Amino acid sequence: MIFKIVLIVLLIFVFISLGTALYHLVNNKGNSDKLIKSLSWRIGLSAGIFILLLIGQALGLIQPHGL
Repeated sequence: MIFKIVLIVLLIFVFISLGTALYHLVNNKGNSDKLIKSLSWRIGLSAGIFILLLIGQALGLIQPHGL
């Protein structure tokens, strides 16, 4: 259960980072350092979530299911 909560919290951070990047894209005309940093965080968090999903499945913490 704690594993799923950690994944949900990380997904929330991904959305916050994406919103921050959108804010810097719209309001910051010319300075793209903050935009690049926000998008880099999003990519890193997304890769981390993917790795955690693979580890969780390998350890049996999450189970795939069919519809």
